[in-house]
Amino acid sequence: MSSDEDIPMEEAAPAPAFKFKGKGKATGGSTYLHTEDENLPWVEKYRPVTLDDVVSHKDITSTIEKFIEKNRLPHLLFYGPPGTGKTSTILAVARRIYGNDYRKQILELNASDDRGIDVVREQIKQFAETRTLFAKGFKLIILDEADMMTQAAQSALRRVIEQYTKNVRFCIICNYVNKITPAIQSRCTRFRFSPLPISEVEKRLVGVIESEKVNLTPEGKKALLKLSKGDMRRALNVLQACHAAYEVIGEAEIYTCTGAPQPADIEAAVNSMLGDEFTTSYNLISTMKTERGLALQDMISGAYEYIETIDFCPQARVYLLDQLASIEHRLSTGGNEKIQLTALLGAFKNAVDLSAKNQK
Repeated sequence: MSSDEDIPMEEAAPAPAFKFKGKGKATGGSTYLHTEDENLPWVEKYRPVTLDDVVSHKDITSTIEKFIEKNRLPHLLFYGPPGTGKTSTILAVARRIYGNDYRKQILELNASDDRGIDVVREQIKQFAETRTLFAKGFKLIILDEADMMTQAAQSALRRVIEQYTKNVRFCIICNYVNKITPAIQSRCTRFRFSPLPISEVEKRLVGVIESEKVNLTPEGKKALLKLSKGDMRRALNVLQACHAAYEVIGEAEIYTCTGAPQPADIEAAVNSMLGDEFTTSYNLISTMKTERGLALQDMISGAYEYIETIDFCPQARVYLLDQLASIEHRLSTGGNEKIQLTALLGAFKNAVDLSAKNQK
């Protein structure tokens, strides 16, 4: 391991007192990035600035705040579904530590683009080797989508992490923690970011809707929240796209913009699979897929919520759910849609027969 004398020094300006110009509207005074720039995507325009502004995850942000106050920030591993605030949190941490000039003190890489061992040996190691004169004593390296890194790159990264801990902290961000090697996981403090509560997504969306003067109907908002599935990034992107395309945004506009099947179409398909004969159902769903531009995967996802409303016995319901999961898995691994559609129809017909037998 290199001694302190072997590490070159890098000049850094003292951190300024934290100041920010923009203020969000109708959100309790939350601060946002670049609110004066109308050309930015809303995901960036309304990205939280401080840890207090991060939606939900207060247990995580309060713990990290304590680390910062005691100047004992460890290496961090953030994992969880997309759009749950992982990147926003670490950028807020960087601003909290370094102030407005935080970009000079961090190296931010997207590992899905820079995923090979050469990136670790060159960019990351070169940045890590330079010491900072900043009062906090360390710089920050952010590796986003690190679960896309090769095994060789992760092995090299493990060595860099342990070699340069004195002057660098790592924040490793991923969706699937099981794709990060145990050696790296053991060197980090892990935080799981769960999908955001719908109420929290709605609270932030209300502020954006008022600030941008979006004409969103109550039905449209309900559909938007439902399709977001706790993903703030998805909710903001869909809202911005609909605002650009439509004067008034209702349920139909939200479903059209996302390419998701309309609830009425899903209901018609499910009713056909339950009551019509095989060929009729097959032709109906095939026509619907072609005319609406839908994927079978989307139709299966939409069908899940209707299964609970069907008068099935428990055994038939469990059977059907298992079959839908199996069909989804086969589709995700390259299964033929026509073959899986016949499997879907067969699953519904078998569930109807099973339920009828058990109810006699």
